[in-house]
Amino acid sequence: MENYITIYINGEPFNCQNNMSLRDLLLYLGFNLNSIIVEYNKQIVLLSQYTSVLFNQNDSIEIITIVGGG
Repeated sequence: MENYITIYINGEPFNCQNNMSLRDLLLYLGFNLNSIIVEYNKQIVLLSQYTSVLFNQNDSIEIITIVGGG
């Protein structure tokens, strides 16, 4: 398991590859990148920064889905 680390997504542990970017992870999980807000270790991450965020052991992300209504 050397190539994997544990991060926390909305409080739940998740094992991911240690070289995955935030963008890679969100696409893997099936999120529409234009309809979510992501907090990484308590900091809001802009869409333009998703590819530059790489994970470390025990990092935490919160994913908030924006739902349109009418």
